[in-house]
Amino acid sequence: MFNEIDIDSIDLSLPAPEEEPNRQYYYMKLLKKLVKEKYYDKGKTPLVYNLVVGCQMNAKDSEKILGILLQCGFVETDAEDGADLVVYNTCTIRENANLKVYGRLGYLNSLKRVNPDMLIAMAGCMMQEKHVVDTIKKKYRFVDVVFGTHNIYKVAELLCERLTTGNMVIDILEDTKQIVENLPAQLKFPFKCGVNIMYGCNNFCTFCIVPYVRGREKSRNVDDIIKEIEMHVADGVVEVMLLGQNVNSYGNDLKENHISFADLIRRVNEIEGLKRIRFMTSHPKDLSDDLIQAMKECDKVCKYLHLPLQSGSSAMLKRMNRHYTKEQYLTLVDKLRAAMPDITLSTDIIVGFPGETEEDFLETMDVVEKVRYDSAFTFIYSKRTGTPAASFEDQVPMRIVKDRFDRLLNRIQTIAAEKTGVLVGRCEEVLVEELNDHIDGYVTGRLDNNTLVHFPGTADLIGKIVNVKLNEAKGFYYLGECVK
Repeated sequence: MFNEIDIDSIDLSLPAPEEEPNRQYYYMKLLKKLVKEKYYDKGKTPLVYNLVVGCQMNAKDSEKILGILLQCGFVETDAEDGADLVVYNTCTIRENANLKVYGRLGYLNSLKRVNPDMLIAMAGCMMQEKHVVDTIKKKYRFVDVVFGTHNIYKVAELLCERLTTGNMVIDILEDTKQIVENLPAQLKFPFKCGVNIMYGCNNFCTFCIVPYVRGREKSRNVDDIIKEIEMHVADGVVEVMLLGQNVNSYGNDLKENHISFADLIRRVNEIEGLKRIRFMTSHPKDLSDDLIQAMKECDKVCKYLHLPLQSGSSAMLKRMNRHYTKEQYLTLVDKLRAAMPDITLSTDIIVGFPGETEEDFLETMDVVEKVRYDSAFTFIYSKRTGTPAASFEDQVPMRIVKDRFDRLLNRIQTIAAEKTGVLVGRCEEVLVEELNDHIDGYVTGRLDNNTLVHFPGTADLIGKIVNVKLNEAKGFYYLGECVK
């Protein structure tokens, strides 16, 4: 892996290699040299502010960006004001996310007027949209580097081009089959991390922009995944989250060394020193019986599953291009609970999708009653330009949507509060994640089922799995005490 590479030994007098990742090692060495000349030789420490917006995939991408930049001599800061390099890794799942980014760019422009040497890099999903790039070229010429989701690994190379030419650098790929391994990453937490097992999405739900900005599905080689996890575990990681837009379809595109997601989980479960395995996101249409069996038999797999419903109406599901029916979804839930009676389920639900009738909404409420989710992410449908649903004519009036949303949210919260209470009095294992920022002398951690627990403790517990007696349920979390 990357920590075995000595970039300082690279000879910059030679041309940059063509093959990856050696090409990026070369540019990391070059950027490190440029950073030294521009900042350190003048007595200044170069600061980088790295903002990530959106999903776990974006968060993982930002860990890679930051890992490369730190290797090149930058030092992380938590403020844009005073930063020498600002990197925005953008989300575009909703259009208002784009508007917020444009607003932040206005603020960055004011900072750059004070500090003309400040570098601004825009990355991520939003940059994969041509009209966004055109807008930046026209209205935000002070931006220095623009790149998308398919070439995150090139951040050092692109910054080198900007620093050596002085020109705005725009590098957007429409799609790629290339996966560049063995690059550095700066983990947010030393005890848990996400690991990409695949990239892209093939599903084309009619409300979703992701396939257009993340490209088609590309699975990583299983040996590369296992090696990365083993490296993290050796560095102290005890919990890993396997990441993909649809992890259940992992391996379908692999012609050599084909392996299913169920068998990948079995391989990961064998890694010595690893304590917990999570994964997301799971598409119901690809949730196999073998995966359910793997979840049941692998002792390190958390008995928690995020299984997006989106709608309980089969008619709406068809219109959403989800490829399953209400009945098929409920059958999956029955299978999961038959195999793992104590499994915790969460979901995503959209209210007010175009054409949704009161009867369709009541079908969703019926699924909520039957499944009794432990938690749910509920969304009011909003048009997303570039998706088929944005052109559907039968949009639901907002007053009706808000009424349905309130009814749904109220029921979900009531059920979730009832379900949280079932563990009161039990002693459970908790992975301690941080000091509690509301109660002095307390720490916060998560159960296997992803529920938060707050209990008295000190910073030395962070990253450890401890036994906690759950004394009281508070709706969506527990208060407890550590048990020796």
